Amino acid sequence: MSILSNFDLIRRVPLFSMLTDEQAQIIASAVVKQRFRKGALIVETGKKSNALFIILNGRAHVVATDGRGREAILAHLKQGDYIGEMSLIDNLPHSAFVRTDVQTDVLVLARAQFAKILPENAAMTYVIMKTLVQRLRHADRKIESLALMDVYGRVANALIEMADLDDEDGLVIRSKVSRQNLAKTVGASREMVSRVMKSFEEKGYFEVRGDGSTLIRNNTFALD
Repeated sequence: MSILSNFDLIRRVPLFSMLTDEQAQIIASAVVKQRFRKGALIVETGKKSNALFIILNGRAHVVATDGRGREAILAHLKQGDYIGEMSLIDNLPHSAFVRTDVQTDVLVLARAQFAKILPENAAMTYVIMKTLVQRLRHADRKIESLALMDVYGRVANALIEMADLDDEDGLVIRSKVSRQNLAKTVGASREMVSRVMKSFEEKGYFEVRGDGSTLIRNNTFALD
């Protein structure tokens, strides 16, 4: 199996899809591939990394904590997602932790190269703006979910957002669903989330497959 060059990897990242070959080569010569073990922090609250991190494979989640050490998961990240663009744009420390769920490979682009290429490519700027807007909308939906939905509704929403594949039978979450992480996502206890998941499974809303993936069946979560 051939090893992909940095240029080939760059071309597979949606953020860089609109770059010219010359711009892509500049990025390719500047990025460094880095591997994070399961449970490692990619960025930390209150610190600056001065870099953009693009997930090549693996998974991570964005975590906020309070003074008592309690955690809330704000978002789940997967292949193609990137981290750190807000800190690069406003030059402020990161506002949340990003922790890996599994071993995760990323491409790291330093601030200098990011600052050089961004003004030269309107399409790339647009993609970053679009991503920031999507994150704001996601935050609005999460606030609405926490304020207006019961735990059943919040768990259903979280499962749908975690899906990363759509097949003829429904939505698929390819990775194993952690009850603990799901509880931190929806703002409920692990025990409550386990009861909700058991209820959903008994009603046939979803199925945990032999490979650890979860199928959310079509027309599921028209909850009664």
